[in-house]
Amino acid sequence: MRDGTPLHPGAWWLWALGLGTAATRTSNPLLLGLLVAVSGYVVAVRRPDAPWARSYGAFVKLGLAVLTVRLLFAFFLGSPIPGTHVLLTLPEVPLPDWAQGIRLGGRVTVEGLVFAFYDALRLAALLICVGAANALANPSRLLKSLPGALYETGVAVVVALTFAPHLIADVQRLRAARRLRGRPDRGVRGLLHVGLPVLEGALERSVALAAAMDSRGYGRTVRVPAAVRRTTAALTVAGLLGVCAGTYGLLTAAGGTYGLPVLLAGLAAAVAGLWLGGRRTPRTRYRPDRWDVRAWAVAASGAGVAALLALAASRDPGALTPGVVPLVAPELPLWPAAACLLGLLPAFVTPPPKSPESAQEEPS
Repeated sequence: MRDGTPLHPGAWWLWALGLGTAATRTSNPLLLGLLVAVSGYVVAVRRPDAPWARSYGAFVKLGLAVLTVRLLFAFFLGSPIPGTHVLLTLPEVPLPDWAQGIRLGGRVTVEGLVFAFYDALRLAALLICVGAANALANPSRLLKSLPGALYETGVAVVVALTFAPHLIADVQRLRAARRLRGRPDRGVRGLLHVGLPVLEGALERSVALAAAMDSRGYGRTVRVPAAVRRTTAALTVAGLLGVCAGTYGLLTAAGGTYGLPVLLAGLAAAVAGLWLGGRRTPRTRYRPDRWDVRAWAVAASGAGVAALLALAASRDPGALTPGVVPLVAPELPLWPAAACLLGLLPAFVTPPPKSPESAQEEPS
């Protein structure tokens, strides 16, 4: 295998989900900032020059928006955390009895704002890690690697991803044409005059694509016994419920004992259901992506970060969850910080992205 072969897209998602899982195990802003810096560095050195790879900035802005909204809510609606360091006191709006537990205005404390900042930063770090996967994993190659049971879903997503640039181009073309004719292209009237032709063109392309796909045999399935269909549905539903219950158990302190076994059992049932469901849609893949040693290393680095942070949270919860009442400055624990740096491994074991010039010169 050549050194320049792209990494399997599933490895990028497993790596990013590992970093995101690690972010849910701590509210220490230093560790969360380190996880964000690790994902950002890997994206900076391994992001290809493609339109879908520019989504990382949008996820960073979304994380900042979540942080800002959470702080504004804590500022104007108060916080359940009691505090003694009062910044200011806002005029409080009296609310009816049925709105007990909610207040508008009142005291704004440093403890409440810090708690809101820690809580929002955790969610922002999770969103940024997911954004790293979106910027590094090629969506079309990822959809090509889906199991046969998700064949129809994969085709629908590929069609949507293919049509989205056409819709944007149609909107830009129609707005430019209306401006050249001196007609408004903004407001409700402009939206109607631009939206209707765009919708008409999208419907025409959809009908033409559906006819072309039907003539090529897309959507054809193989007959399977009814018992296999019922078993597939039962395993898939039970697997999804197990994954949800196990994930909830891992994210809560009370469910730490049953979370991992239930999650593993749910994953096993879901995989079995997908394997049985794939028998209805036999597929062949042209040049399938290989899961090589580098993919194992990248996936293992993300899983290692998540496992080590979960172990640190159980061994020393105070270091990963700094106190708010009383208010103390967060400290950087050494070996959890070193565990976060394990997520930098993909920046050194994966091939650098190809430039557009080298991609054009390479023979197909």
